[in-house]
Amino acid sequence: MVIKIATDVLIIGGGTAGCFAAHILGKISDYKVFIAEKANIQRSGCLAAGVNALNAYITEGHEPQFYVDYAKKDADGIVRDDLLLSMSKRLNHVTDILEKLGLVILKDQNGKYVTRGNRNIKINGENIKPILAKAARDNPNVTVQNHLNITDLKIVSDGSEHQTGQAVGAVGFDVNSGDYFDIDARVVLIATGGASGLYRPNNPGFSRHKMWYSPFNTGAGFAMGLRAGAEMTTFEMRFIALRCKDTIAPTGTIAQGVGAKQVNSLGEIYEHLYGLTTSQRLYGTVSENKAGRGPCYLKTDTISEEQESDLYKAYLNMAPSQTLKWLEKGTGPKQENVEIEGTEPYIVGGHTASGYWIDDHRATTVKGLYAAGDVAGGCPQKYVTGALAEAEISAESIVSFLKQQKQSEFSSLWNDENLKAGTEKILKEYEKFSANEEGLFSVESLEEAMQKIMDQYAGGICTGYSFNSYGLSLAKQKIATLEPLLGSLKAKDADDLLHIYELKERLLVCRVLIAHLEARHETRWHCFAENTDYPQKSKDWECYVNSKLENNEVKIIIRDLVKPGEVYEHTY
Repeated sequence: MVIKIATDVLIIGGGTAGCFAAHILGKISDYKVFIAEKANIQRSGCLAAGVNALNAYITEGHEPQFYVDYAKKDADGIVRDDLLLSMSKRLNHVTDILEKLGLVILKDQNGKYVTRGNRNIKINGENIKPILAKAARDNPNVTVQNHLNITDLKIVSDGSEHQTGQAVGAVGFDVNSGDYFDIDARVVLIATGGASGLYRPNNPGFSRHKMWYSPFNTGAGFAMGLRAGAEMTTFEMRFIALRCKDTIAPTGTIAQGVGAKQVNSLGEIYEHLYGLTTSQRLYGTVSENKAGRGPCYLKTDTISEEQESDLYKAYLNMAPSQTLKWLEKGTGPKQENVEIEGTEPYIVGGHTASGYWIDDHRATTVKGLYAAGDVAGGCPQKYVTGALAEAEISAESIVSFLKQQKQSEFSSLWNDENLKAGTEKILKEYEKFSANEEGLFSVESLEEAMQKIMDQYAGGICTGYSFNSYGLSLAKQKIATLEPLLGSLKAKDADDLLHIYELKERLLVCRVLIAHLEARHETRWHCFAENTDYPQKSKDWECYVNSKLENNEVKIIIRDLVKPGEVYEHTY
């Protein structure tokens, strides 16, 4: 059955940014908002299990520019200063809103927030996602459709030479009932998150989904945007997290929370030898292991009992598997140091600068299409509050956009014959997978092949995250052989169909990522983009590496840096 929906604003993804954008839209406008979430907004996205700190906050004595400078240094200059500044100016404001919505923020005896370093404040955040979900649902103009997986944007072109098209809705299916959804919308906000599962993970087999980033973020938002002609940026700045071994729990809770240093198996502190940026901390660990001085640890065996108790509680708020591991072993961080390792690489704009190429209003290069949170590029280190800030900016921009557009204009767009034909083609593709006969390949076998290719040839764990031009060319060839096999897959039910499309999305993101890694001829971020053909940083590459999909081929676009004080805007 095809279910037809009409709305003013379609939000694809009900995670951190999606829920908050809906909340803000409900507060500042009367526009109808429809959230499409493939899971359930109550516990979906990166905050599903909670979080124990807000890692982007302007602490007392600092200004927003302080945060901009930190993020820019961590990314070695390849950022959008304008995006970072507009985000940073709102960090404390959205934190105030969160607290009013019910989030518990820890305070000292003087009523001030308890800080964890210069940019972080401590929270009791186990229920942060239910709080955001309630804030979205409580608005009468907001409709939430859980278990709705969006696969494609609906795009209408005006025929002009430079117009990439206008987003006027999306198409998807219910992952439980199998019903198809054809959604007309005057404007679309992508808030789907980044991409995990591209590479072979730390824990293969049964435990393969025990990873740092949400295993359900498959790059869907990137893929649908690429197919719609949207421009992407900086995919080559991958994010690889330094995490507690086996549980893949965050290490910042220990490093910042109790001041634990990174040490090798000889007990030597090594972090100062490599640098203290996010990528350098990882690079130091990888290098020590390669040199035969591993495994590596966070030195916790000198902490106090009170600090140990704080760590137990902190991880229960965010990564309970780490606390359970300590309890099951009958030991804790005070008794033994915590072993650390790097994760598989991810594409995530909340920690690095990869994602949609957007302007300061969070508009993409496709008219009527906005992006916020992990899916939006150019603005790294945004974390929770940065995603909220971008959600608020995009919500305000969407209201301004809608006020300039007449409702009658959209009726003709939605009735465009080419648009209808494109929608029908997508729905027939859903049917095709259901009609296929059982073939030689399964989603799981193709996914494992994809992850093995990326791991071995495109800088995965097995190579210490390094790659070269020849390996990338092999990765490109091998990924290209997998994509045609998608058409032979059989979907016995809607859940199978979901997994097919998740694989389809990941394969496209892999192609774009490989093209980005090939394009940047330097090593600016150790491990994140460790190019052994170009092992040094070069001033020639102080630029953005962007891309678009043209005729199903990845076209690389080199853009000059947006200078401090400048604000970039699209010209449609």
